[in-house]
Amino acid sequence: MAEQADVIVIGMGPGGEAAAARLARSGASVVGIEKNLVGGECPYYGCIPSKMMIRAADSLAEARRVPELAGTSQAVPDFATVAQRIRDEATDDWDDTVAVERFEKAGGRFVRGTARITGPKTVSVDGQDFEASRAILLNTGTDPAVPPIPGLAGTPYWTNREVIAAKDAPESLIVLGGGPIGLELAQAFARFGTRIEVLEALDTLLPLEEPEASRLVEDVLPAEGIGIHTGTRAESIEHDGTAFTVRAGGRTYTAERLLVATGRRVDFDALGLASIGVDTGARSVPTDEHLRIIDGVYAIGDITGHGAFTHVSMYQAGIAASHILGEETAGAEYHAVPRVTFTDPEVGAVGLTERQAREKDLEVATATAQIPSSARGWIHKAGNQGLIKLVADAERGILVGATSAGPTGGEVLSMLTLAVHERTPIRRLREMIYAYPTFHRAVEDALGRLP
Repeated sequence: MAEQADVIVIGMGPGGEAAAARLARSGASVVGIEKNLVGGECPYYGCIPSKMMIRAADSLAEARRVPELAGTSQAVPDFATVAQRIRDEATDDWDDTVAVERFEKAGGRFVRGTARITGPKTVSVDGQDFEASRAILLNTGTDPAVPPIPGLAGTPYWTNREVIAAKDAPESLIVLGGGPIGLELAQAFARFGTRIEVLEALDTLLPLEEPEASRLVEDVLPAEGIGIHTGTRAESIEHDGTAFTVRAGGRTYTAERLLVATGRRVDFDALGLASIGVDTGARSVPTDEHLRIIDGVYAIGDITGHGAFTHVSMYQAGIAASHILGEETAGAEYHAVPRVTFTDPEVGAVGLTERQAREKDLEVATATAQIPSSARGWIHKAGNQGLIKLVADAERGILVGATSAGPTGGEVLSMLTLAVHERTPIRRLREMIYAYPTFHRAVEDALGRLP
């Protein structure tokens, strides 16, 4: 006999955990299923521990800027300090006991195992059957995508998961992938003294961002001793027991460690989505505005295709949980999804890029202001690289996208996110008072350059 529950939550990442706990506290009987760690990628491998590593590396970089600004300094890296902090403060040494107990105290029942949907209301977990009377909620997230490069399989390569567990900074590291994960970790390790080579198959770093932001990062990283090789696809990989050798673009690269940061993947076949009519060959699961795939089955997070971000998953979790409970709730909107790459400078962006806006046949106007030429950028001096780029729909007189790159790019992004989300008229943005001297005042400069 199948065990009965009101709601079955498959995947207890940040959104799944939040939704499951809220549903349980509301009085619903909830079964939460997770094969890995409750809390998902963010607290154990992604957002939290990686940013601890980045914060530590940034402190070293800032110390090294003292001679340009204030006198003399000496910064001696000790990776063991941040490695221990990651274990003690972020991950509990990759133990999710506290998270499991938190969910159970909310009234939920936790099941550890691999779930497979067998029908619109039924789930099998390693041979144990469950049936949901109200809904199934999917928050399965994604796994690191490992390309089929000859020689790679079976070697001790790192993904974003293994690299976070490192106790020592390697002497040298090859990074496959010039996206956010690869670049954030490349810069962090470089600041701890690791020799870095980044190989990106496409012709630009951060290929999903504005070209101006990509060029900015491509200028900054080599100045820190990081080798950047765009348009360079790995052709074969060897590991001799002590080092990796990567052949790419007619050259050979050798390093102690190899980090594979070439995107994310999900196995919809293994999840059993064909049983509810989902195309398992698709890259994401289509949902309606309340996150329903079909009646009684919801999906949130990475698998919905609206960005592999904790903040998207949490946003969707609130909508889905409210809808399952029969509460009135606004539908999901995605025209102003913010994202930040935590390199130094940070690259924050929201909404459409210029290319995406033109693909939508909008009447596009753009403007760019350089952070170093702003008052705060001039004062900041060391490490002041950055820019503000605005993308406007000239016909409607609103911003549809923006990029904020700089020392506090992710924080400056907040006002631009609000402007894009609320479709604030550009005329009103120009009428605002901007504090002086701040980094965000460069937004005013960019607005003045919009045609």
